[in-house]
Amino acid sequence: MMAKVLLTPSTVESVKCPAGKRKRDLFDLRTKGLLLEVRETGGRTYYLRYTNARGKVRQHRLADARDVTLAQARQLADQRRNRIAMGEDPAEARSALRTVPTFAQFIENDFLPHIRLHKRSWQCDVSLLNNHLLPFLGSLHMDSIGRRDIQRVISDRREQGKAAGTCDRILILSRRIFNLALKWQVPGMASNPAKEVDRLNVDNKRERYLNEPEIRRLQAVLEHSENPLLRYIVPTLLVTGARKREVLDARWEDFDFDSRLWKIPVTKSGKPRYVPISDGLIAILNSVPRLAGSRYVFANPDTGKPYVTIFYAWNTARQRAGLPDVRIHDLRHSFASILINSGRSLYEVQHLLGHAQSKTTERYAHLQRETLLKAANVVATLVGDAGLAPIKWRVSFR
Repeated sequence: MMAKVLLTPSTVESVKCPAGKRKRDLFDLRTKGLLLEVRETGGRTYYLRYTNARGKVRQHRLADARDVTLAQARQLADQRRNRIAMGEDPAEARSALRTVPTFAQFIENDFLPHIRLHKRSWQCDVSLLNNHLLPFLGSLHMDSIGRRDIQRVISDRREQGKAAGTCDRILILSRRIFNLALKWQVPGMASNPAKEVDRLNVDNKRERYLNEPEIRRLQAVLEHSENPLLRYIVPTLLVTGARKREVLDARWEDFDFDSRLWKIPVTKSGKPRYVPISDGLIAILNSVPRLAGSRYVFANPDTGKPYVTIFYAWNTARQRAGLPDVRIHDLRHSFASILINSGRSLYEVQHLLGHAQSKTTERYAHLQRETLLKAANVVATLVGDAGLAPIKWRVSFR
């Protein structure tokens, strides 16, 4: 039921919805498009009815009549009409807001399918999401998340005792998520709220290299490991510098003994790489017991497949060897350390480790400098042993 009247404050207060009707619309004669909806429940709401640029009649809610006066409702109607004349459509804007996903919805429907397809270590992202980001941001809509929300997550995790490196990984993941949301033009996204949040910039690239006595101690305890293949896996890691998963997933068909090359089909970078088969590696491979029917070099005897994890056996071995701080990845660092201290160049080490960028290998540059210094000191020692006195340089400035 619709009627045109000159709305007054008393009319707004007293008008009733006719019996048997669900609602009644009263159009204001003074303000174009303003109407008062009166419902059988007694509720009253101001609306603006207008025609958009496409010629469609729309109705936009202004306010509850209990919250604003008639004069204020007229002012709101005039403001909205002005914005509509400038090209805005409140109905479309409201509809667009309804399409903005929450953080949890975006993660479930868009982000997780993407990383499962394109990232080998996507399970790590899932762990960070479930433990750190989703509890804080999951219920928030993507367009409502700001820099302070991201900073709040990082600050809370740090206060809860999380390592600085973990906090930085949370921030990096956040930046990646919102960058993808922008790239995919997710409704409501205009900027990346994590972009301006500062990383903690903690140097957590821990350096631990095994020396010769430590290697011998480790070798001795490996002979008694509960895992019968650990005595072969650890030396392979040490003599190749390969990553743990690369060794555990190694297949016999990937070793070309004629060319002396081991092909690693899938690496951290997603590209295959080739590792030279050294004499030491040949000796290890010749001694590894083969499991009938399995294509894997270090096959789990119970499954014929690669080990999912060797942490328990490794942890037991390092504790027995008195090396509780040594991680499996430190075997890779030790491989690089031995090469550098033997006079090999960073270029050679880069390619043997499979680093895509030389910057990654430069962390070992200090080892190279120490080696060069030792070499220079050899000459200085020889000169001193020959009884040659240091030359006193006399320099004059004019």
